Amino acid sequence: MIRALLFAVVLSLPAALALAAGQPADPQPIPKGKVSFFRPGAIWPDNNGVHINAHGGGLLVVGKTIYWFGEHKIEGGAGNVAQVGVHCYSSRDLYNWKDEGIALAVSDDPKSDIAKGCILERPKVIYNKKTRKYVMWFHLELKGQGYGAARTGVAAADKATGPYKFIESFRPDNQESRDMTVFVDDDGKAYLLHASEGNSTLHISLLTDDYLKTAGKYVRAFEGRFMEAPAVFKYKGKYYFIASGCTGWAPNAARSAVADKITGPWKELGNPWIGPKDQCDISFNSQPTYILPVPGKRDAFIFLADRWRPDNAIDGRYVWLPIQFEGDRPVIKWMDQWDLGVFGKGK
Repeated sequence: MIRALLFAVVLSLPAALALAAGQPADPQPIPKGKVSFFRPGAIWPDNNGVHINAHGGGLLVVGKTIYWFGEHKIEGGAGNVAQVGVHCYSSRDLYNWKDEGIALAVSDDPKSDIAKGCILERPKVIYNKKTRKYVMWFHLELKGQGYGAARTGVAAADKATGPYKFIESFRPDNQESRDMTVFVDDDGKAYLLHASEGNSTLHISLLTDDYLKTAGKYVRAFEGRFMEAPAVFKYKGKYYFIASGCTGWAPNAARSAVADKITGPWKELGNPWIGPKDQCDISFNSQPTYILPVPGKRDAFIFLADRWRPDNAIDGRYVWLPIQFEGDRPVIKWMDQWDLGVFGKGK
């Protein structure tokens, strides 16, 4: 007992609590200054030496620059209530990130759909080549309504960094919408993938040519499977999907699936995590948020996930790991530290 107490004192409180819950302890912070590696789950400083604040986010590649958009969190336990908006960062190498400020700010107007105090989650930005607009989609819950509104919000900007102008919120195809992502296919068509029907079923909705609305065509996938945090990518002509189950802030075992078309039918492939069962069952204490095709690398993808901290949302961590393949099945293996060299040199 004394030894256990002494051990807990030596650890930081979050690390001690993580070990008590069977979760991996936090690694040492990434040092300030220019780095050339990823350290999953660590404090990750931006160019100002401040932990990156872009949770539940997505990435957009524009030329040689990568933009990271995510939820700006604040101190304390009200982690799902938006007090600031969507934060944006930029990078040329994926390791080092520059703070570009707030891309979309919540409104001080209490009548606005994105009034301060609303729930604004999982922002994703895509670029429309026809309109030359950057379009942001996000899950939106109206202030004071909990998770009852189940809407998506749309904003647009002339520059990747914004400022983004809020356009409207709605239920896509008149259906509930909660955790979501957007995907642009090789032919330029874009799709919204979102948890619907009380989170029991995933809807895949075609977007209009300007990416500002749903086009009225959607399919129901994974009926009755209760999935959240969807992420999707395309590899060798097939579509791959990774998501989590529905357990609130608590981590769970991820799911994966494959299809010949983005609209399905989808074949489930099981939990993509490989490692100790107790860690795979909680996805190494993480939840998916996005999958990035690595710029300049052929058939290379990074799995992006969040390690949530509901008691202090701003302390949430990022788990980035390379996706590997075993046959036709995507797999994710834990690495304490890694770099882009795992994908080989060149394209």
